[in-house]
Amino acid sequence: MDIPKGYFAIYVGEQEKKRFEVPVSILSEPRFQELLHQSEQEFGYNHPMGGITIPCSEDVFTDLASRFGAF
Repeated sequence: MDIPKGYFAIYVGEQEKKRFEVPVSILSEPRFQELLHQSEQEFGYNHPMGGITIPCSEDVFTDLASRFGAF
């Protein structure tokens, strides 16, 4: 799948993973950085889905992302 310029793919979910395309600008948000740190702790740098995997519920992620205009 093609990803628009300025975006990257992440996979979110506790059991079943859902793919999201989010703007790179979200990388500067402290709460998102916390999620990245959790991801590093759980998965290291091996993300078998082909994109960053975020270990949180879809609801938590969509709430966070919508606050920063990611959707």
